[in-house]
Amino acid sequence: MPVNWYAALVVIVLVGLGSVAFAKYHYNQTAAAVDPAIGTTWHGAIAFDVCGTVQPALAASPTSATTGLTTTGSGVLLIAPKTSGQAGANATVGKFASGYTGLSLTNTSLKLPVAKAAEYVNGEKCPAGTPDAGKAGEMLARSWVITTQTKHNQLVQSGGATTTKPANLKFLNRQLITVGFVPAGTKLPKPPGTAISALLQVLSGSQPVATT
Repeated sequence: MPVNWYAALVVIVLVGLGSVAFAKYHYNQTAAAVDPAIGTTWHGAIAFDVCGTVQPALAASPTSATTGLTTTGSGVLLIAPKTSGQAGANATVGKFASGYTGLSLTNTSLKLPVAKAAEYVNGEKCPAGTPDAGKAGEMLARSWVITTQTKHNQLVQSGGATTTKPANLKFLNRQLITVGFVPAGTKLPKPPGTAISALLQVLSGSQPVATT
């Protein structure tokens, strides 16, 4: 056969191999989508601990809320991103707080949405009358996940890691979260049993999730 034919064949093979290599490189460089995506619906539970006292659950977010990160009351979270700014890595405790009127939460401060609420800032001492009175507090968050595995007819709860950056804590499905302004080293408790029970009812489909 003519030499040109062999040369053309070699070129075709090289181009093909190059295309495969480029496609693989592009695939590896493309970041995988991070859940929750827009249109996803997750549920969780959240509680707040100030200087050793777990606070009452937040009231349900209004139906007029423009954010998809809301609470249905009783401590239950509804995580249903409506925009990219609420989805994926942006679905955080801080993002939820920014969409809840009166609630201010950063990695160094907390102000709850109640009348005459104090703002708690890292390094300040817990006020008199609290279990941790006189001790310097800091912002922490601890989280768990209710798995689908059972033990002794109960759903297993895993996790329990603590972070000093609660606003950056990313939501997970079936997650339990306690945010606290407490002394350093405190092992925050899980959300109250009432909040966990309400979440389990939602997960089982026996309780409506629409906000009021």
